[in-house]
Amino acid sequence: MARGSSGFTMIELIVVIVILGILGAVALPRIVDLGTEARHEAAQGMAGTLSSAMSVNYGGCSATGHSTAGASADRCRQVSDCTDGALLLMGVSANPFTQAGTTYTITATALGANGSTASCELTASRAGGGAEVTHFVGVSAGN
Repeated sequence: MARGSSGFTMIELIVVIVILGILGAVALPRIVDLGTEARHEAAQGMAGTLSSAMSVNYGGCSATGHSTAGASADRCRQVSDCTDGALLLMGVSANPFTQAGTTYTITATALGANGSTASCELTASRAGGGAEVTHFVGVSAGN
């Protein structure tokens, strides 16, 4: 008495697994590009940090009458250009500056009188990778 069999043969299953493996190896790197996403998020994070540092500095300068001398120097730093944001973060005026393997370059843009704002451009680049350009709000203070 012959029994009917149902299901797939072992060869058919192996062929399907091999095809799925090839598709995964070829398509997945194109679908998921984590390097570009990481550069974008790093640039966005640094832009937010620079904008916050300039806003906090403006608050400190407002409390000291925008004096950058004497006891007020700890609370108020002169910021008249977008590139001065690096001074607030690093303690030195460095442009470009490097953090965690990423080089950040701020495009020089004058900010104007105390409390004036402008759109500042930040470029983040990594060795062997592309560059990501983003913007942040710069705030003038201590002038």
